[in-house]
Amino acid sequence: MFTFKKLKLINRASKIFYLAAFLFFFVLGPSPSVAVDDFQISQSHGFVANVARKVSPSVVRIDIERDIQTDEFESDLLDPLLRDLLGDLGTFPQKERGQGSGFVIDDSGLVLTNAHVVERVENVMITLQNGNQVDGQVIGTDQVTDLALVKLNGFSGLESAKLGDSEDIQVGDWAIALGTPYGLESTVTLGIVSSLHRDINSLGFSDKRLDLIQTDAAINPGNSGGPLINSSGEVIGINTLVRSGPGAGLGFAIPINLASRVANQLLANGQVIHPYIGAQLVLLNERIAIEHNQDPNALISLPERSGALVQSVIPQSPAEEGGLRRGDLVINAEGNEIKDPKSLLMQVENAQIGKPFELEVLRNNKEINLSITPAALPGIS
Repeated sequence: MFTFKKLKLINRASKIFYLAAFLFFFVLGPSPSVAVDDFQISQSHGFVANVARKVSPSVVRIDIERDIQTDEFESDLLDPLLRDLLGDLGTFPQKERGQGSGFVIDDSGLVLTNAHVVERVENVMITLQNGNQVDGQVIGTDQVTDLALVKLNGFSGLESAKLGDSEDIQVGDWAIALGTPYGLESTVTLGIVSSLHRDINSLGFSDKRLDLIQTDAAINPGNSGGPLINSSGEVIGINTLVRSGPGAGLGFAIPINLASRVANQLLANGQVIHPYIGAQLVLLNERIAIEHNQDPNALISLPERSGALVQSVIPQSPAEEGGLRRGDLVINAEGNEIKDPKSLLMQVENAQIGKPFELEVLRNNKEINLSITPAALPGIS
């Protein structure tokens, strides 16, 4: 028998059914399900994949070929009598091939790379990510900062990398290296920023003026010139070298802020002119001075304080003409305290060629003021 009580139960069950159906279609209906699927897809790849996909189109491979002069016969293997008979065999040109990386910094086809990648060549072969190859012309190189600018011939509208701010990075930030190590295109390695402001001179490169970014992201031969990017896909540095032997696995990159300034000068002038004063400097601090002064065989007494000690002065250099002498301790430059050679070199780099550069030095425990006029660093044409 159908009763009123049963009708109430049916109506209640119907309401529950329709409510459940409504919730099902609202939450899992066709339109919202697409958003859910997209969310799952975006979460299936990490941030490294996302930024690598974003920056990779701007990364290129650079192939170079240059002539080198070599003996046709190795002199050590040539019999002395045969050498006398044949006379001077001279040298013969051979081809040397090299490879590196670079990245597009402007949609007009400008590529930034390392100077050592394109040294002693005027033209290079550029391989884009899609496999297309195009000739490139070296606009200019700067050996002091190991940076070079290359122009792609006949190509424009290329996707360029977004440049970040290398002054904004901190130790522990993500660091992603892109490049073509050993000719393997589109290689990506991950690490962190291990340290900042590493002096390249401490790595054995006395002819460079660079503070480097240190990273544990793998940098191998062929990575040179490729970008080091942050977790947002912005270029923060240019991969330049990796330490081999003891301490192997440490990679170094040139800060992008410096690279941008150098690139602008190379584009405008084809070269970068660096000021110099012509003095070889060594570190002096209180501990070093005390140990030296306690040596009974010491020829001179050193001031027991920090500064840049002049080890030698280049003849006919601005330093010599300005009165700087061996044994002087530079303690101030342009009103800035000098605690080591690095801080003095930074002041020199920021000086203007042809304008007086004021120094305060200690000589025989007396403070002396000198005015030196920096000149262009020799060897820069």
